[in-house]
Amino acid sequence: MPKYNICLDVGGTKVLGAIFNENDEIIFRLKKRSAARGNASADVEAVIIEVVEEMIAQSGIDRKDIHAIASCAPGVIDQDRGVVLFCPNLPWRDYDMGAAMREKFGVPFFVGNDVNLGVLGEHEYGAARGYRNVVGFFVGTGMGGGLILNNELFTGHQFKAAEYGHMVLDPKGPKCGCGQRGCLEAFSSKTGMTNYIRKQLARGRTSLMAEAVKDGVFRSKKLKKAVAAGDPVACEAVDRACHYLAIGTGSLINTLSPDLVIYGGGVIEAMGPVFLEKILSELDRYCMPSIRSTVDVKLAELGDDSILYGDLALIHRGDAVV
Repeated sequence: MPKYNICLDVGGTKVLGAIFNENDEIIFRLKKRSAARGNASADVEAVIIEVVEEMIAQSGIDRKDIHAIASCAPGVIDQDRGVVLFCPNLPWRDYDMGAAMREKFGVPFFVGNDVNLGVLGEHEYGAARGYRNVVGFFVGTGMGGGLILNNELFTGHQFKAAEYGHMVLDPKGPKCGCGQRGCLEAFSSKTGMTNYIRKQLARGRTSLMAEAVKDGVFRSKKLKKAVAAGDPVACEAVDRACHYLAIGTGSLINTLSPDLVIYGGGVIEAMGPVFLEKILSELDRYCMPSIRSTVDVKLAELGDDSILYGDLALIHRGDAVV
C-alpha cells in the first residue's frame, strides 16, 4: 500500500517540498527558488515538478509508494477541481494545476489557498487542535486569512472567503494593493508597515529600518532587531499594525464567536510574543464582553510547516471522502 505523501508550499519566489511517511512525519525536505523567466506559468510548473522529482530521487523512496501529492498556491483556488482561478503573485489564470500534476505523477493531487491550508494545518496538527471554530490571521508581505467552522475549512462562494486583510477599517486610510483604502493589510502587513516607515523617513525622521525598506518590504528579522533597540519609527509601525489587528480581530470575534483566534505568518514567527501582547492589550475594547470571554487567542505553532501540514490534512480529508 502506498505510504508516502508529498506536500508543497508554492509561493511567488520559492517552492518548498516535504515528504511525509505513514505516521505523518516529515522525512525529507527540499526548497528551490521559482523566479519566472520567459513562459512564467510553465517555469513555475517546471520548478514544482523538479522539486517533486528531486525529493523522490534524493530520499530514495520508490515512486510506486507515493500515495498522493498536495500543494498550496497564493490565490483563489477551486479545491474541488484542482484549478488555480487567480493568483496575484504568479501568472496563473484558470490554471488546471491538478491535471498537470496527475498527468506527470499518476497519483491523486490536491490544491488549496496557502493561508487556508496554513490554518487547516494548525487545526489538524498545531495550535488549533481540539477547537471547532477557528479564525486565523497570517501576517506576512500581505495579510491572509483562514476560517474553520464546525471543524471544516470554510471557503465560501467560489472559494473566495476569509479575505480578512481587505476589511476596510478606515475609508480615508492608506491605499491598499487591492485598490481600496484603509484595509487591514494596508496597516498591519509588512507592506503596510514598510509604507509607514518610508513615509516617516520622507518627513526627515531617521530609523534603523531605513536600509531595510529602501528597495522593498523589510525582512521580519530586521524589524525585530529595530524594535528591540527601541527605534521609534519601527515601534510606531508595530503599534499601528497591532492596533488595527486588534480592531479587525474584535470585529470577527463579534461576528463569528469562534473558539479560537490564531496569528501566524512570517512576522508572527519573528516577533509573535510582541505582537500578541500588544493586540491583547487592546482587543477587549473592540469585542462584546460576553463573546470575548469564550474566545482563546494564540500564536500558531508550526511555523513554515503549517501549510505543509495543511496539504497533508487536505489529502487525508480527500481519502475520507473517497
